[in-house]
Amino acid sequence: MRRTKHIFVTGGVVSSLGKGLTSASIGLLLERRGLSVRMQKFDPYINVDPGTMSPYQHGEVYVLDDGSETDLDLGHYERFTNSPLTRDSNWTTGQIYQQVIRKERQGVFLGQTVQVIPHITNEIKAAIAKLAGEDVDVVITEIGGTVGDIESQPFLEAIRQFALDVGKENCLYIHLTLIPYLRAADELKTKPTQHSVGQLRQIGIQPDILICRTEKALGSEERAKIALFCNVPIEAVIEERDKEFSIYEVPLSLMERGLDELIVRRLGLRTPKPQMDDWLELLQKIRNPKYEVSIAVVGKYAEHRDAYKSIYEALDHGGIANHTQVHIQRIQTQVVEREGAERVLTGFDGILVPGGFGERGIEGKIQAIRFAREKRVPFFGICLGMQCAVIEFARHVLGWKEANSTEFNKETPYPVICLMDEQWNITDKGGTMRLGAKPALLVPGTRSAECYQTDVVWERHRHRYEVNPQFEEVLAGAGLQVAATSPDRKLIEIVEIPSHPWFVGVQFHPEFKSKPTAPHPLFVGFVRAALARRQAVSGKGPVSAESLAASH
Repeated sequence: MRRTKHIFVTGGVVSSLGKGLTSASIGLLLERRGLSVRMQKFDPYINVDPGTMSPYQHGEVYVLDDGSETDLDLGHYERFTNSPLTRDSNWTTGQIYQQVIRKERQGVFLGQTVQVIPHITNEIKAAIAKLAGEDVDVVITEIGGTVGDIESQPFLEAIRQFALDVGKENCLYIHLTLIPYLRAADELKTKPTQHSVGQLRQIGIQPDILICRTEKALGSEERAKIALFCNVPIEAVIEERDKEFSIYEVPLSLMERGLDELIVRRLGLRTPKPQMDDWLELLQKIRNPKYEVSIAVVGKYAEHRDAYKSIYEALDHGGIANHTQVHIQRIQTQVVEREGAERVLTGFDGILVPGGFGERGIEGKIQAIRFAREKRVPFFGICLGMQCAVIEFARHVLGWKEANSTEFNKETPYPVICLMDEQWNITDKGGTMRLGAKPALLVPGTRSAECYQTDVVWERHRHRYEVNPQFEEVLAGAGLQVAATSPDRKLIEIVEIPSHPWFVGVQFHPEFKSKPTAPHPLFVGFVRAALARRQAVSGKGPVSAESLAASH
């Protein structure tokens, strides 16, 4: 019987080193060797999930098909690999303790004192084992936080025990660490890595492979020193330098340094060399674009790079499909409110307004949308961005100056956006929105249907409010067309302005289903429209869809 192998990825020295990207890259390389891979992350915070956390603290909340609200690293897993992700792919301290406490209340542990060891660690190990199976070759489990964090200790203890349970030959420990460069001394310093590995070894975990993040190349002397003091072979000290062009360079960089070969040899897996031709072609397109466009992303959290992480990636994917480098400018809604849309947004080839919650910044979004509509700049609204587009249209085309969402003004005489019926009696905040993949019926002949080239799509949602269907007819009569609805036609999923070069608002989050090798069709269409505008404004003439398709 085939035994599932397990790879555990830990981090040391500092956070934000890129454990998620590294884990995703390893998953990609192993899949390209013909292996079946599953991906998983443990987050050490006590929140049950990130759904109620501020984007300033956590970044975006990444939603899966099954409605799970998860860590943004799962977005990297989906963009790089074909691993099916479910709620078992992301566990938090809160979820683990919730499971154990529920069992205690049910009497599962009658007579026992419930403790971190063995009860919490057993629950963690059970979560790891859930992803294993006869059809799974490798499970990659990323441990959030850094070695030394008090919150991470139960997870580290659990993965130490796990090797004893399944056999050390079936487990591999990879430690991602920082080699800082001190400019004043012109030296790379290995001591932080030595301390980090030392802490792991005190716990009882000996890393098999060290991946060293660095801005300068590691010399043979530094690698030998790290190998000696950290008790690993010198070939297991893998340099991972900062990437100049794109995060999609990471898998090839790790492959060139022999990481995938080390992994399969250590785990006793017999596989062919990875097939990376399409990934090399992808990087060629990224490094050698034929065109360029500028897109303004006008959002409440625009100053926080990770708050709209998947949107930025999906825009890049749309650019790849159009042989175009997308220059993204992150613009806070408060800046638009303070300085005016004309001053802030003039010169951009496209404007995207993303989702969010709360009233702050809404007027800035509405000003940006009005500018895009009136100046005929390609516009893409996502979730709250789509709702703001409906509010803007009602105010400035229909003349309903007090039109609003009941989220922001319960007494508005024109509630063009309202709370969904199913949300009226909900009081808990966590995990209670309309979440996960839902079907939508596309209206033939619309711009969206042209992009998708199908009649039905499944897209991921995360919202409580919707376009008020009572106003659908009058909005459509004034030029705001419904382009997609739920199958029962009660919910409006896409709106468009047919007379505009590109004005599309969607209630769902298409960015969550975009990959570099399979860009989301709406992002492809949006970037194409922005490119056509740029070409027209520059006097070079529009770039047609046919010519772009031919060059692709």
